[in-house]
Amino acid sequence: MGLFTGKKGLVFGIANDHSIAWAITQKLHDEGAEMGFTHLPDKDPERPRMEHRLRKLVEPLGARLITSCDVQKDADLDRVFAEAKQTYGQVDFVLHSIAYAPIEDLKGPTMNCSRAGFATSMDISVYSLLTLTRRAKEILAPGGSLLTLTYLGGEKVIPGYNIMGVCKAALERLVEYLAHELGQSGIRINALSAGPIKTLSSSAVGDFDSMLKLYSSMAPLRRNVTVEEVGKTGMYLLSDLASGVTGECLHVDAGYHVMGAPPADMQLSP
Repeated sequence: MGLFTGKKGLVFGIANDHSIAWAITQKLHDEGAEMGFTHLPDKDPERPRMEHRLRKLVEPLGARLITSCDVQKDADLDRVFAEAKQTYGQVDFVLHSIAYAPIEDLKGPTMNCSRAGFATSMDISVYSLLTLTRRAKEILAPGGSLLTLTYLGGEKVIPGYNIMGVCKAALERLVEYLAHELGQSGIRINALSAGPIKTLSSSAVGDFDSMLKLYSSMAPLRRNVTVEEVGKTGMYLLSDLASGVTGECLHVDAGYHVMGAPPADMQLSP
């Protein structure tokens, strides 16, 4: 029997088979979890690219719930959780892997972010966790857990991360407040902060190859992490193995986040 045998969950935000959410999903499935999934609504119903991409990944896992969800629409969220309740009754965990900033606001200096871009970025990247958690609380089984994904750019300045770093800072504080409010119900919520991994979202962050080289040179383990390592940690945080862990932001970055200066053996450009 696996750690998640007999347990059910919801996964919001798998972008593709290179995403962190997918890596976590695979580990959850390996441990026996049954999951429902959401995808972005397709702009053209006649060509459901988002749905097709997700179905290709999750139908082999035996997913009974695959549905669209626009987290900016309360009606969509209400429908998804109603479908989840009808399909599974209760769920044991929820994975939130949702973040977005308009490219014109993300690429420019943070101070140049537009009012509309700031509102959109915070709504999708941060408020979505709040409103999703409120609904999830109604169907989470005792001892249930939630997990969201963040990045070091929410704690320190990462050039190129810009307004998304501000969103991640807000997301991490939200996790702490939600941990306080959910704890009395025996529900846990945590954040996972992964080191740089080549995903769709990482393509928007500056010179990504240079970042990989920096991490592997400066991190205590002198290497980058793998998506499998991040997937295992996400599975752990959602499992009963982490039953005493809540309000935590757990770094999986080979220790990079602890460094305040380059190590003595690091080769620096003249």
